[in-house]
Amino acid sequence: MSKIIAIANQKGGVGKTTTSINLSASLAALEYRTLVVDADPQANCTSGVGIDADQVENSIYECMLDEVPIKDAIIPTQIKYLDIVPSKTDLVGAEIEMVNIEHREEKMKNALKPVLDDYDFIIIDCSPSLGLITINSLVAADSVIIPVQCEYFALEGLGKLLNTITVIQKRLNPELEIEGILLTMYDIRLRLSNQVVEDVKTHFKKMVFDTLIPRNIKLSEAPSFGLPAIAHDAESKGSLSYLNLANEIVTNNGTKKNG
Repeated sequence: MSKIIAIANQKGGVGKTTTSINLSASLAALEYRTLVVDADPQANCTSGVGIDADQVENSIYECMLDEVPIKDAIIPTQIKYLDIVPSKTDLVGAEIEMVNIEHREEKMKNALKPVLDDYDFIIIDCSPSLGLITINSLVAADSVIIPVQCEYFALEGLGKLLNTITVIQKRLNPELEIEGILLTMYDIRLRLSNQVVEDVKTHFKKMVFDTLIPRNIKLSEAPSFGLPAIAHDAESKGSLSYLNLANEIVTNNGTKKNG
């Protein structure tokens, strides 16, 4: 049975897609069968693993709105053990199209059910909003990772996201847990970065991952090659940090490989 983890924060530019791509690739590198679901209309996760969104026939949109079987949307990536359900710009209209649909918050959960036994991990890359697609992702998920950048406005909007998670736990998905808060774009040379780390750890304590994701040029340039950082430069600090994160998640969950 898959562990489904949503990567969510309505704030843009915090490293959600970078985390989705590189955590998924790192879990795959550890030989865990992993599926990444691109639930962001920008489709950056799709292009970040080397797939042209314009050439995609079936995406998460068709699975949620047209009930296309999820297996018809899954595409293998260049990384062994890593598959993707791509996104495309049609997803922008999904929020409006779903408004009058019954059980609209459960569309993604239902779409993913047929493949739960096929993967060890399913990672969902959420869009930078708290709209219906993100709510679908959180209803489908077992847990959520919240990336927070080590910058001045780091905690801005975090309260709103945590409130949304609480509402979803009460009304739609009582099993949803917070997997952890992930500090991203860390620069050891900056006093501000270190202050943010200290503040977040003081406030959220054990909810914060031990792994810090640094600012790293290889992490930034890897998507332009259509590759996760681990395939672009396995020895880079960014790659090693995401491998550490994958190991931390595996350890925290006591995950054993399926099959």
